[in-house]
Amino acid sequence: MAPRVGLGYDSHRFAEGESLILGGVEIEHDRGLAGHSDADVLTHAIMDALLGACGLGDIGQHFPPDDDQWRDADSVDLLRTVLGMLPGRPVNVDATLICEAPKLAPHRTEIEARLTEVLGAPVSVKATTNEGMGAIGRGEGIACTAVAMVETGEGT
Repeated sequence: MAPRVGLGYDSHRFAEGESLILGGVEIEHDRGLAGHSDADVLTHAIMDALLGACGLGDIGQHFPPDDDQWRDADSVDLLRTVLGMLPGRPVNVDATLICEAPKLAPHRTEIEARLTEVLGAPVSVKATTNEGMGAIGRGEGIACTAVAMVETGEGT
């Protein structure tokens, strides 16, 4: 077996009237994230990291934002689809959410447990702010980075 590593990134703007979903968990907040699917920035970054580790492109290729089939899709369901594409199994994922609000520490354990259960591998989720700098610092949205290790068959 050969370990491979991938890096994922995603960001979404806040929007009134939307739910805030992170890692498949709904978070109480005055705004949610805008996007074609449920805009789960954390799960999207993880999917890109997994796909990248296996040389399978990115989520835009597999779930194009102009395809109505994916409108309002549950990102955890999309993650399960990505898992089915992998030529191996995830070993672990480490992700960092970047936002000024809401505070994510109270939700971290639930988010990690949900994603760990779906992936069948440990998931670590951290959160930080952007120290007031840029669009994220002004509270306009949330960004996320993720690193995933996937154990693949030899030679892949």
